[in-house]
Amino acid sequence: MCGIVGYVGHRNALDVVVEALRRMEYRGYDSAGIAILDGRGGLAVERKAGRLANLEAELDEVGRDRFAGTAGMGHTRWATHGRPTDRNAHPHRDASGRVAVVHNGIIENFAPLRAELEHAGVELASDTDTEVAVHLVARAYAEGPTAGDFVESARTVLRRLEGAFTLVFAHADHPGTIVAARRSTPLVVGVGDGEMFIASDVAAFIEFTRDAVELGQDQVVVITKDSYVVTDFDGNPDVPTQPFTIDWDLAAAEKGGHDYFMLKEIEEQPGAVADTLRGHFVDGRIVLDEQRLSDQELRDIDKVFVVACGSSYHSGLVAKYAIEHWTRLPVEVELASEFRYRDPVLDRSTLVVAISQSGETADTLEAVRHAKEQKARVLAVCNTNGAQIPREADAVLYTRTGPEIGVASTKAFLAQMAANLLVGLALAQARGTKYPDEVAREYEDLAAMPERIAQLLTTMEPVRELARELSASPAVLFLGRHVGYPVALEGALKLKELAYMHAEGFAAGELKHGPIALIEDGLPVIVVMPSPKGRAVLHSKLLSNIREIQARGARTVVIAEEGDETVRPFADHLIEIPSSPSLLQPLLSTVPLQVFAAEVAQSRGYDVDKPRNLAKSVTVE
Repeated sequence: MCGIVGYVGHRNALDVVVEALRRMEYRGYDSAGIAILDGRGGLAVERKAGRLANLEAELDEVGRDRFAGTAGMGHTRWATHGRPTDRNAHPHRDASGRVAVVHNGIIENFAPLRAELEHAGVELASDTDTEVAVHLVARAYAEGPTAGDFVESARTVLRRLEGAFTLVFAHADHPGTIVAARRSTPLVVGVGDGEMFIASDVAAFIEFTRDAVELGQDQVVVITKDSYVVTDFDGNPDVPTQPFTIDWDLAAAEKGGHDYFMLKEIEEQPGAVADTLRGHFVDGRIVLDEQRLSDQELRDIDKVFVVACGSSYHSGLVAKYAIEHWTRLPVEVELASEFRYRDPVLDRSTLVVAISQSGETADTLEAVRHAKEQKARVLAVCNTNGAQIPREADAVLYTRTGPEIGVASTKAFLAQMAANLLVGLALAQARGTKYPDEVAREYEDLAAMPERIAQLLTTMEPVRELARELSASPAVLFLGRHVGYPVALEGALKLKELAYMHAEGFAAGELKHGPIALIEDGLPVIVVMPSPKGRAVLHSKLLSNIREIQARGARTVVIAEEGDETVRPFADHLIEIPSSPSLLQPLLSTVPLQVFAAEVAQSRGYDVDKPRNLAKSVTVE
């Protein structure tokens, strides 16, 4: 969602802030703005709807010398309250123009707060929930017990707010200080030499420092050029924080010669899977990153829920097959947005596996909190060290993909599937449903997958050619069985996300129960075939499905294992993938679908990295 950055230091703040916003464009946004403190009691603000380029053009037109200063903040907005217009873009200011705020999230009690301000004669200049916060801080600073105390005025207002939010305040009377706070949405501090940063993403300041501090729930940070001070909303300094070192550099966030970040990230998938697996098989045992659950507690588990959203949900569907097969535990996979509202039956013998690339996904975070309230155990699979979901979980397995800039998930998705398989093996190991040598063999098979993914990536040019050929199609259907069904769902999602095409994924066995009515002459249907060795019965049934749709004029695109000659007569286009164990096949069969979707989108003239209406991290429900 929204990108936030704040800076106090010795550099030109405008340059720092604008470049930080550029590195966070991948998060998705519809307007951008900056506020610069000039050190002489001035606060200069500019904001524009649309892309960052619109803001930069406006800065050039009004003159960048108006924005000279060494402290400031910036924002890329994803509209929630109010349309994406200039007047609703952040930063917002109070009536005096001396206090400014940027905001990520939703202030849920904004309506009564707005009514209170309007009753007091305050005229609000936008349609947003955000603006109430800046007027409240200005009023607290001007009168009452916190008059003249910028930091305490902000804390007083924060205690009144409800919802999920990151808020950053600047005051012209305090040009060397920025105050920021978080509740359930991301905020991290960058610690430099004579300069401090705050941001919703470390990509904002990685050019300047790798030393960072992850803030916890309901914490406030005050930064100056030489220090940062963290308290809770009441001002108590005895609060936990999590310092860490960023283990990737600026080059990892650059395109590396590719036209789009997503294309680079598809190529990075062998390394992402290898890094996710590395270090998790030690002395013959599967180990997690943070393990606060004993083997006995894992043995006591009698049911598993997997909760996630979007592509993470599809990775959870793949996990279901492996966990049930390896552990004999029943597994339910739930959309996180539905989980807590249907009142699931949870207790201390339930394990909830929460999957989130950012670790801040609002629906998944609330599902975790609901599970904890019901005394269930929670294991997080996450790509962001120190994020809120892993902080609240009982155990954590991190995917090690580095930054994923493209909005549509690729390397994070493959890494999640690999991590989920490790979770399944860890459960099987603790419960004794697999002998140690069996666990070792399964891990060896998994560890061999990065090389096979790399091999597959060298064969993708025919897939790109096919994508260009089919880019004018009005719709594409995807079919799969067993672990191929979640792959079909993911393939359809990628095409919807990137190419804005009608695309649907189906379990192939459901074809006769309705979807076959969609088949018409020339309709592309992509079929994910199981291995004829590991799933012979399913393989033969899916061959029958292909015959049925081909007989009705469908154009069949079949993803099949190398050497599977039985499928060739029924494939108008055959995409071969390396042989692998059945449960691991999605790590391979997903790749050509990613390449296909990206190439279709490019052929249709769309921005692969920034699909319309989408954001990288969804931090509001």
